[in-house]
Amino acid sequence: MMTEEIVLTVKGRKKIEEELEHLKVVRRKEVAGRIKQAIDFGDISENSEYDEAKNEQAQVEERIAKLSNILKNAKIVDESDISTDYVSVGTVVTVKDVEDGEVMDYTIVGSSEADPYELKISNASPIGKALLNKKVGDIVDVKIPDGISRYEILDIQRSQD
Repeated sequence: MMTEEIVLTVKGRKKIEEELEHLKVVRRKEVAGRIKQAIDFGDISENSEYDEAKNEQAQVEERIAKLSNILKNAKIVDESDISTDYVSVGTVVTVKDVEDGEVMDYTIVGSSEADPYELKISNASPIGKALLNKKVGDIVDVKIPDGISRYEILDIQRSQD
């Protein structure tokens, strides 16, 4: 089975490492305490607290495994190697919607770091794919559910966050 390449910025790796540490050190203990407390209630065959705690334990362990796998297989993008000559993971690209003139700044990140609420878009998303390797002045067409959006690339900078 071939593993999909996971691209992370240094900051993205740090964030995942912090979450993983929290899950291992804090959440595991909290859930283990809930399981122990539920067992103390007696018969676990019909103990909803026990069932909920075991389900939560499974979710925590699944997340730990997922984050560990991401870190194990990640290709880390070194910010000092990021060129601002073209759009790549780790850059902030300023684009203007050709139709309505709206200007947006998107940070291009790997899929594990994507957060549309913070305008961090994945290099694998439709707009991320369309912008990759383009230069200032280029106009890109992005296929969206309503048709096609056209963006002009106004600026490319290294991500600062």
